[in-house]
Amino acid sequence: MLRPKIPTNPLPTGIVTGTTRSDVPAVPHQTPAPAPMAPARPTVQLTPGAVVAVIGGGTALVLVVGAVLVSMLLAVAVTAASLGISALVVRSLVASQNHR
Repeated sequence: MLRPKIPTNPLPTGIVTGTTRSDVPAVPHQTPAPAPMAPARPTVQLTPGAVVAVIGGGTALVLVVGAVLVSMLLAVAVTAASLGISALVVRSLVASQNHR
């Protein structure tokens, strides 16, 4: 029979009443302090230079992603063209061997 390495505690089956200790003082309930109010103005303030930098970075990112996508499209087109040419050459060779 398998025995667990970690002992398991069964759930209580009846009413469980706890005992209170008289030598431990009760802790009074404390309400948490209210959260500080949020500032009325936005936290991030962009200067005109920062706006230009963000626009420039976004433009550069779009150009890089576009270049990667175009290069992948060209790679697929070149691969398809070379496979088509190879298929035509193989078909031509097979047809010429059948005529001889």
